[in-house]
Amino acid sequence: MKKLIKITMIALAASSMVGCATNSDIENLQTQIDGLKTSVAQASSDAASANAAASDAKAAAERAAQLSQDTNSKLDSMFKHSMMK
Repeated sequence: MKKLIKITMIALAASSMVGCATNSDIENLQTQIDGLKTSVAQASSDAASANAAASDAKAAAERAAQLSQDTNSKLDSMFKHSMMK
C-alpha cells in the first residue's frame, strides 16, 4: 500500500510539473495573439479600401455607359436628320 501511495505521489508531482504552462509560454502566446490582431486590423482596412475603390470604379463605369448611350442617341439623331435632307 505504501508503494502505491509513493508511486501516486510521484506521478502527481510529475504531472503537475509537466502539465502547467510557464509564464514565458503564456507571454509567447499573447505576443502571437497581438500580432494576429494587428494582421486582422490591417486586412480589414485593406478590404475597406478595396471596397471603396470598387464602388468608385462602378460609379465611373456607370457614368461612362450613360455618356456612351447619350452619344449614340445624338449620333443616331444626326444621321436621321442628314438622311432627311
